[in-house]
Amino acid sequence: MKDLVWLIVVLLVIGWLVGYFAFPHLGRIIHILIVLAVILILYKLLTGRRL
Repeated sequence: MKDLVWLIVVLLVIGWLVGYFAFPHLGRIIHILIVLAVILILYKLLTGRRL
C-alpha cells in the first residue's frame, strides 16, 4: 500500500469493469469511473509526486 494513487486507480478500473458487465444500462456512472481512473493515471505520470 505504498502508492495510494495506484490503489485508487486499480479500484476504479475494477469498479468500471464490474459495472460494465453487471449493469450495462448505467453507462454514465461507468464512464465517470473510467474518466476518474484515467485522470489519476495522467496526474501520477505527469507529476511523479506521491499523494
